[in-house]
Amino acid sequence: MLILGISAFYHDSAAALLRDGVVVAAAQEERFTRIKHDPDFPANAIAYCLDHAGTSLDAVDAVVFYDKPFLKFERLLETYIAFAPRGFASFRRAMPLWLREKLFLKDLLRKRLTAAFGPFDWQSKLMFSEHHLSHAASAFYPSPFEDAAVLTMDGVGEWCTTSTATGRGADLKIDKEIHFPHSLGLLYSAFTYYLGFKVNSGEYKVMGLAPYGRPEYADLIFDNLIDLKTDGSFRLDMDYFDYCTGLTMTNGRFDALFGGPPRQLGEDMTQRHMDIAASIQAVTEEAVLRLTRALAKDSGLDNLCLAGGVALNCVANGRIQQDGAFKNIWIQPAAGDAGGALGAALAAYHLHFEKPRATASGEDGMSGAYLGPAFSQTEIERRLTEAGARFQVLSDNETVAETARALADGAAVGWFQGRMEFGPRALGGRSILGDPRPPEMQRKLNLKVKYRESFRPFAPSILADKVSDWFEGGRRSPYMLVVDWLRDDRRRQPDPAADGLSGIDLLNVARSDIPAVTHLDYSARLHTAEAASNPRFHALLKAFHDLTGCPALVNTSFNVRGEPIVCTPEDAFRCLMGTELDLLVAGNCILRKTEQIAPKITEYKESFEPD
Repeated sequence: MLILGISAFYHDSAAALLRDGVVVAAAQEERFTRIKHDPDFPANAIAYCLDHAGTSLDAVDAVVFYDKPFLKFERLLETYIAFAPRGFASFRRAMPLWLREKLFLKDLLRKRLTAAFGPFDWQSKLMFSEHHLSHAASAFYPSPFEDAAVLTMDGVGEWCTTSTATGRGADLKIDKEIHFPHSLGLLYSAFTYYLGFKVNSGEYKVMGLAPYGRPEYADLIFDNLIDLKTDGSFRLDMDYFDYCTGLTMTNGRFDALFGGPPRQLGEDMTQRHMDIAASIQAVTEEAVLRLTRALAKDSGLDNLCLAGGVALNCVANGRIQQDGAFKNIWIQPAAGDAGGALGAALAAYHLHFEKPRATASGEDGMSGAYLGPAFSQTEIERRLTEAGARFQVLSDNETVAETARALADGAAVGWFQGRMEFGPRALGGRSILGDPRPPEMQRKLNLKVKYRESFRPFAPSILADKVSDWFEGGRRSPYMLVVDWLRDDRRRQPDPAADGLSGIDLLNVARSDIPAVTHLDYSARLHTAEAASNPRFHALLKAFHDLTGCPALVNTSFNVRGEPIVCTPEDAFRCLMGTELDLLVAGNCILRKTEQIAPKITEYKESFEPD
């Protein structure tokens, strides 16, 4: 049985394909169109999934959309009526699009699907899942657990913003919900907006900024914005927010509470901004911990699955793991709306078609998240040649050895190998790599390669069998979604010259043996690499370890600020030529920046909007 899942028309549109309940392909549309968080109909992602499976749309047994537009329209109308006459400008902008397209989404999907892929029996095959059920299914069904509690937290689906569910075997049931406008995701996004970043894009910047501040405003948030109960349930005071009916996330009352208007793009980042980021991060962590503790008590289960955009907050995830209310946690690597495409397909397979679930074997069903396109060595060589690249072709072993030597010598390396990752994290398929030991490596990669703010943290990829030698938790983290804290014997006392420094000035103060990936609190967003899921990346880490004694590398996504992660060899070559990367390793092709004669893309860093 073939089932195609689709998410679209909000942000991070995607497609995923199941064959007999097994995920065979999944990808976000942004990777093909090069439009970050592309919300449009995912024609390219669907085409890739069908082509990878060697099938056609007509042969697919069901096409499942990830939410129910009628329920979402109901929420939109009821919200405008509840707040009327406020919000008329927003209402006037939203209604024409809804009445023209989104309210009649089934017909729109039929037209777009048949135009791109030919006729199919849409009347019986086109189905719709609920948004939070899609998220919950994406978390539970691929997990390695036979039974688990499921927590989903995001901005908003149709009505639901937070839900708990119970999964047992092939059964999955939503138990409790919190409804719009009360939302942890929208609360965090309100502060994302206030701090001058893009909503639904820059939330991870707030998380990255938080360690440089102190939670001075946490009590202010608890006293005025959110009424948080001991069981994690909550309500927001909507007098401070404008997202229900306005064109912004916050309003003048919010500004007055925090002492000024929202930060504007390009405005200096002050200690106040860092303290505000630290405060909303602390509030979010407390809310999530109360939710998970109550869920553990109510469910009596040992296992927890997480999905929804809030589940991409790896610091909060680290706190959950450290807290120990659940013995085991598993997080869907595409936890945001892109993963809804996968969840919709899984929900249809197990709940609608009542198909059994494979017995949990201790491994998850995501294939390491390597579910996107791959390119053969022959195809890589052809594409690079046509792009005007100069390269050397080595053997498998020589490629790994040469790359390890370059990294040990301080090179910034673009690593393009195997299938592209599904989800926002680069996991050794489409990665930019560096040596984590020099303190200046973080600043170099941010300012000279990624063209982004210097405070943005990087993650370490580490050999899975070495993680307990370096980190306190010592647990697997295959999807870079959990922070862990460095062991005491890997930490360094800051130089006395750093006394009195604060904020961004602390960036280049070495705090561990791998300072380029160590946050101010000695934490790191950890990725553990294993030979079973990515043998080539594992071999590179091992070769680097043999050379240097260090089993970890800086690993960040292969893109620049505002650009999606690269998908094709041509994308990777453009990134090499438009940045200060030293080396590109695509398959067994080695491309040295100094040997290229193609013109440098001088405006590359200006080609994409800040996120």
